[in-house]
Amino acid sequence: MSPAWYERDERFIPARHQPALLMDLALSREVDSHALLRGTRLFLEDVLKAPLDLSPEQFLRLIANAQDCLDAPDTAFLLGQQLLPGHYGPASQALEHAANLGQALDILVGERQVLSPLLVPRLKLDGEHAYLYWLDPWGSGEARRFLVEMSQCAVQSMSRWLSGERLPWRFLFSHERPEHLEQYQAHLGMALHFGCRIDVMVLPREHLLRPWPRASATVCQAALAEGRRERTLAGREHGLLDRVEELCAARLRAMPDLDSLAAELALSPATLKRKLKKHGSSYQALQDGARLHAALYLVWARGYDNEAVAERLAFHDAPNFRRAFRRWTGLVPSVLRGWLEA
Repeated sequence: MSPAWYERDERFIPARHQPALLMDLALSREVDSHALLRGTRLFLEDVLKAPLDLSPEQFLRLIANAQDCLDAPDTAFLLGQQLLPGHYGPASQALEHAANLGQALDILVGERQVLSPLLVPRLKLDGEHAYLYWLDPWGSGEARRFLVEMSQCAVQSMSRWLSGERLPWRFLFSHERPEHLEQYQAHLGMALHFGCRIDVMVLPREHLLRPWPRASATVCQAALAEGRRERTLAGREHGLLDRVEELCAARLRAMPDLDSLAAELALSPATLKRKLKKHGSSYQALQDGARLHAALYLVWARGYDNEAVAERLAFHDAPNFRRAFRRWTGLVPSVLRGWLEA
């Protein structure tokens, strides 16, 4: 029986979708195709033949090559502007005809295997704001910043085109302030925050339900149904880290140990550890990541103090949570609260 997830060396990303957009951008700037495809085990003639799928590993190598060949700080932003809704079959059709931003973000999350194959989008809501944050299911390493720039720009550009207005997104980045800040400002605006230990886009919730001019309920629902049929035939929807993180996030108060989780995934503990290592991660790192994202959301969106967060995440007491938060981020929660107030 095949597993219920994809791994980083399995081919499922159509070359004619987002990889083709990146190749076109690089080739338009006179990058040599052999240099662009170095180490991917692909040739340009292969890519031009349909169908051909890439693994996340190959796509990440393609991105690394493009960054080296182009050596331009705007590459991720220019690519992001082209990504969504895209021309990726039913998922793109549903996205283009969504009723509003709220439905579009639900589609992005539900159809992430097609619309965002290298980063996993997650959506959280509170009484005032929507939070779209990004997780790394493949162990992207040095490519992560490129992927975050690309993905946040893609959603901003898509929402601007389909809504007909520039929405007041705020952008938070886990990495520190970059040298090419002007590229962020030119493509995303001035509401930028760096060194936040999380990659997230924030928008007032009132914008989620405003009708979009291209909406078509019939087209959207028919496309979503077709997308569900395609996923059912494929039998898999997640990457391995995506699946494990999802299980951790659902059990923040009582996370299973490695042996129990491995049994749930029909793997031996040794096999699970080996597979997580192949993706540049570990079970402890995924547990910590799930708790960190929950803690940041509770502090940022809910205004919880240390005692309330500790109780919610099943820490023994507030000092234990404070020590864990410092281990995860290098900061204490009060510093984060100071940033948010500023």
